[in-house]
Amino acid sequence: MSRSRFNIFPSELGFFPYVWLIYISMPIFYISQEHGLKMAVGYLMIALFLVTYRQLFFAKKSFPYWLGLQMLLAFMLCITYSPFNLFLGFYTASFIAYYKDKRRFFIALAVFYVMLILPVIINIPRLERSDIYVILPFLVVMMMSPFGMRSMFKQQQLERDLNQANERIEELVKREERIRISRDLHDTLGHTLSLITLKSQLVTRLVERDPQKALLEAREIEQTSRAALRQVRELVNGMRAISVIEEVKTSERILESAGIMHNAEGNFRLEGISGFIQNILSMCLKEAVTNVVKHSQANACTMAIEQTSGEILLTVSDDGIGWDTGLDGQLNDGNGLAGMRERLSLIDGSLELASSNGTRVIIRIPIIKNNAGKECETA
Repeated sequence: MSRSRFNIFPSELGFFPYVWLIYISMPIFYISQEHGLKMAVGYLMIALFLVTYRQLFFAKKSFPYWLGLQMLLAFMLCITYSPFNLFLGFYTASFIAYYKDKRRFFIALAVFYVMLILPVIINIPRLERSDIYVILPFLVVMMMSPFGMRSMFKQQQLERDLNQANERIEELVKREERIRISRDLHDTLGHTLSLITLKSQLVTRLVERDPQKALLEAREIEQTSRAALRQVRELVNGMRAISVIEEVKTSERILESAGIMHNAEGNFRLEGISGFIQNILSMCLKEAVTNVVKHSQANACTMAIEQTSGEILLTVSDDGIGWDTGLDGQLNDGNGLAGMRERLSLIDGSLELASSNGTRVIIRIPIIKNNAGKECETA
């Protein structure tokens, strides 16, 4: 049984929770000016405050209790030690925004306002006018922060919901397309293949008794199989192929959502190139961009295409961490690259990888022309 790894703060937040710990330096400084029991109690309260800070990132049912304890500790530190400990309210302001329920949000906000305003009123006799001028602007900022944080969290949640909805729609579209293809294959080829099977059995029985009739049946099998081949081609041609220019636009949206700068160079319309080849290029482009988003940790990605008289050259490059290498120093062929190579092999294409100051995926597809000089698909 595997043990879950202990995290001080949620790993997906990175260094952000640690940066906020800089505010703790202020109450620690004020407590260090005290002596004896009061100093010890002050440090104990700071330690407990840090526990509430950590727990509020993970707490669910106990969230209100940890939040209330945090506000109480900040209030006591303001009253007992220094009114400037009011700056601890920035912690609570950010956590109040976690409430999705409007009623609970405003209840917590009202308690938070009391925690902020009451210490200021109590400490007015101890404060100089310059101190009030320092505290009041920050007090207003802390009182407004929960609204700004809540709005930001709502926007982030909407983006997550939108991404999940888009993924769900794509999955449903793929599933519907698979069902349609299987239905069309059954309807168009099922009867034909059954007929070929029956005629093949008949030829086997007639080959010795009536060779002439067996030959006629064999020719009918050939004609039937040719008709089946035409049906398959019509079915394939009837499928909607994704053009490269469409996939570029989709890839740009994905890169933007991941916060990766993008650039598209060249003419991705590929006039005169068949839908079959464009569909394979589109799938390879999608796989390459997905790898950039998931594995590269890149800040920028460039998609470039070049079409000459003899080939199409598609390049996807990034400035990320590069590609993993095996013990032999060779680039590991993973993350969908095997599937890309299989697709490209259908049209005599090739895939190259370069890993230096990032990763570069190079796709080459030859353009074969017929006797009339027109471009045609590879067989």
